[in-house]
Amino acid sequence: MRRLTKVSFFLILSLALGSVALAAKNDEDRFAPLKRFSQVMDLVENHYVKPVTRNELIDGAIVGMLQQLDPHSSFLSKDEFKEMQVSTSGEFGGIGIEISMENGRLTVISPIDDTPADKAGIKAGDVILEIEGESTQDMTLVDAVQKIRGPKGKPVSLTLIHKDQQKPFKVKVVRDTIPIISVKSNEVEPGFLYVRLTRFNENTTAELKQALSDYQKGGKTLKGVILDLRNNPGGLLEQAVNVSDVFLPSGQIVSIKGKNADQEKVFSAKGDGSDVSVPLVVLINAGSASASEIVAGALKDHKRALLVGEKTFGKGSVQTVIPLSDGSGIKLTTALYYTPNGRSIQAEGIEPDFQVPLQDTESDRDKLSANHQFRERDLSRHLENKKKKAESSDDPKQKLLDQLARDNQLKLALELVKYFPIKTYTP
Repeated sequence: MRRLTKVSFFLILSLALGSVALAAKNDEDRFAPLKRFSQVMDLVENHYVKPVTRNELIDGAIVGMLQQLDPHSSFLSKDEFKEMQVSTSGEFGGIGIEISMENGRLTVISPIDDTPADKAGIKAGDVILEIEGESTQDMTLVDAVQKIRGPKGKPVSLTLIHKDQQKPFKVKVVRDTIPIISVKSNEVEPGFLYVRLTRFNENTTAELKQALSDYQKGGKTLKGVILDLRNNPGGLLEQAVNVSDVFLPSGQIVSIKGKNADQEKVFSAKGDGSDVSVPLVVLINAGSASASEIVAGALKDHKRALLVGEKTFGKGSVQTVIPLSDGSGIKLTTALYYTPNGRSIQAEGIEPDFQVPLQDTESDRDKLSANHQFRERDLSRHLENKKKKAESSDDPKQKLLDQLARDNQLKLALELVKYFPIKTYTP
């Protein structure tokens, strides 16, 4: 019996020592990469051809660590962190484009309406090859944003190439204060309201509700809404949920799922009876991203709206902004979006109910493309045609009618919202 006890004791002792050895090995494995990092940092500090501070090396390492995860995770310096906060609330100095890194190429997701970029002819899908003569090939997304943004009145030179063309073109864009006005609306026909959402900032839902309310204040009856999300790069998740809620009486709008169970969350319509119940058509294209796709996906899955246009961008990931102790921060992808039917948006996008490519009509904004022939009106200080000028109008409704004449997607949306059976309800 005593011998058996001794054997048991030695067995337990061996297992305990084995566990300690295994734990030590695991700790050693865990700290081995940090040891390698420290060695590299010492080598660079001591032997690199130019002086470089440890702070610069650490920041660069963080940038690289986040950059290799996905196109949307990034390190934000103190200034960049402040700019990020401003861009979702007030104004910022820049040219007015949303950009992303796609397949290693700096790509325009969409220009913001009526900004210097929009007026200069920059389009969704354009690839930015150079910024101020510097190649963007090895440039990070954060560096590119920093170089493009700047004080009002100061120009920035860009070399770009349109999506379906082979010859690059250069354009000098004068930076301006970019106002974050996210909702524009106008009557396209009696009873039918055209509403364009340019992005989702903290005022978007309030501006949308105000536009709908203002239209009906004069005693007009709202018969249908065309919601234009084309080239809308997205923005705040909360605003995407609230905009969807304006048109949905109940049900799930979007869910987010991360690596851990505590990151899962479901967002649903409030069902407070204030929802807009008229027929709804939504315009989308490849420039509709992130929050735009949440709205389009929710309205489609609930069969609340018909989607017209082209497949959306496919950015279905959630970025959490985390402040760091020194005033900088990181933007980290923490979860994925799912539509009410459980479909992931990521790299898939939202398919329209009516696939209708936009007919590419010649316009002033195309004058910088390689195949465009310059005309008299393109020359600086050319003489104005007084009759033509007199006939032109800054009236928003006239501009919308002009747009309707050349925008085949909008034209179809109007016909659908007027005559096609679209799910409505009694609030």
